[in-house]
Amino acid sequence: MNIDQKYMLRAIELGKNALGSAAPNPAVGCCIVHKDSIIGEGYTSPYGGPHAEVNAIQSVRDPLLLKRATLYVTLEPCSHFGKTPPCSDLIIKKEIPHVVIGLKDPHHKVAGKGIEKLKSAGIEVTMGIKEKECRAHHIRFLTFQEKKRPYIILKWAESSDGYIAPEISERNTKAEPYWITNTYSRQRVHHWRSEEQAVLVGTQTVLDDNPRLDVRHWKGRNPTRVFLDRTLKIPKTFHLFDGSSKTIVLTEQKTQTTPKGVIMETINFDHDLAATICEVLYRHQITSVIIEGGTKTLQSFIDADLWDEARIFTGVTAFESGTKSPVITGTQISRTTICEDSLTLLTHD
Repeated sequence: MNIDQKYMLRAIELGKNALGSAAPNPAVGCCIVHKDSIIGEGYTSPYGGPHAEVNAIQSVRDPLLLKRATLYVTLEPCSHFGKTPPCSDLIIKKEIPHVVIGLKDPHHKVAGKGIEKLKSAGIEVTMGIKEKECRAHHIRFLTFQEKKRPYIILKWAESSDGYIAPEISERNTKAEPYWITNTYSRQRVHHWRSEEQAVLVGTQTVLDDNPRLDVRHWKGRNPTRVFLDRTLKIPKTFHLFDGSSKTIVLTEQKTQTTPKGVIMETINFDHDLAATICEVLYRHQITSVIIEGGTKTLQSFIDADLWDEARIFTGVTAFESGTKSPVITGTQISRTTICEDSLTLLTHD
């Protein structure tokens, strides 16, 4: 591993701190190096705040060293005015002589313009360092830009014999979750939610579980809550109408009254449902979504070939009957244990 690869990996590590909070901006990481020592680090602030390069530059204690330093950044510095000024202009202003970039930005407002601006100012630009790793890190942003849809993660828990839920007679009459996994697995899910921009569930999951879909067992920002309610039959007393997080309801019914903090989106449930949902999420600038159930909703995305990875927990209890788990085929990338639970990760072929 050479020096450029070493510090680009550090930039990727920094960028992971921005997962969930930076979106819809990319979770960029940046470090600044002088004589093989890091003198500044940063990552993208929550949406609307400074970008990674700005935070890294501002963290440097001795600004004079910038004129003899190398800046490593996972994604091409922006060249346009958005909610913040162009990062490429700040790099030029600070006279940083060398910039190492992991990946070209596909956004039409950048797309090589930042690189050209740096080069035109006489800055040495090195491209493609740890490009594969940078692409994997920025996969949410890249999917959104290139495929015009969110990055889609499917998640469910199933019994040891392949059921996602038991028979109704086995559940309490009160709408509440029926836990298949242990508390550590459930905490892992809350961690995942903090890294993604939205979480989506179907109507029956809401009626059965009355979920909160938040990150109360982890530190981070609550995702946007999205759920299907074709005929608007979910009670307004349920948690998803509590106004604690931005909530989008996908329905076929038009209504004059909308609860506070809730956005109603009218869609056609009978035509390419998964693709239609993706279009709505794209319009709302949602770059990533975890789909957490139920089987019908998950299977609609699997059948439409609209998913990128799946995270499947398997508990130790056998149900023998109930609601069968989705049927999915993908490439297994890992299988681990969380106490007595197992967790299988799949990627789309």
